[in-house]
Amino acid sequence: MQIDLNADIGESYGIYNLGDDEKIVEIITSANIATGFHAGDPNHMKRTVDLCEINDVGIGAHPAYPDKLGFGRRDMNLQTEEISNILTYQIGSLIGFTKRKKIQHVKPHGALYNSAAKDERIANAVVDTIMKFDPELIHVVLAGSIWEDIARYKKARVARECFADRAVNKDGSLVSRSMPNAVIDDLDEIIKRSKKMVIESKVVANDGTEINFVADSICVHGDNPKAILIASSLERSFLDEGIRILPLSKMENI
Repeated sequence: MQIDLNADIGESYGIYNLGDDEKIVEIITSANIATGFHAGDPNHMKRTVDLCEINDVGIGAHPAYPDKLGFGRRDMNLQTEEISNILTYQIGSLIGFTKRKKIQHVKPHGALYNSAAKDERIANAVVDTIMKFDPELIHVVLAGSIWEDIARYKKARVARECFADRAVNKDGSLVSRSMPNAVIDDLDEIIKRSKKMVIESKVVANDGTEINFVADSICVHGDNPKAILIASSLERSFLDEGIRILPLSKMENI
């Protein structure tokens, strides 16, 4: 068995710091780096890329809707071309800071991610733009979503993502953050759910239903105050089960 452990990082802005990126890059195998539209700025992007390269962490772009005030979590009604343009802009800006001028993957952020998971037009725009930019880029998608189906149909490289600290509905979609218990705080429950996803390819939805949920990568939110504890606990738990933790680029069948 194998799994990638990813985190959303590089979300500091100016003098405002969010998350402990220096510590979490010592644990995770892939990083989704903010590209300035929901969080991050050029200085923090460069610093975060450097941290990832030093720690051999797979670098990914984490593009978002242009919504700093709402941290990229508010939906926006953009035209297909506008979605393509904001993605191209953000992916290109991150690549410019890398030594090899290449990144491992792209994982949209917040509302853009959620929209792609349920809206065919947006999913097509996201997949088409990433493939046009570089067909070798890995598309990190919500496991079991229409987005995954579209990416596979278009022959994209796909990594199915699940979340360590997020509840899911019975259709596999994420429970809205506006709902109670959408974010799971109990560490034991997080570890239990994550192990079940990796070992059994199943998860218990918020209504108690056990559903199939195949994961290639598990996300820990870098802005969670417990992010380091969660990531290190998952790492230890996976290794104890004999599960290999690898960056997406080194995993089989991706």
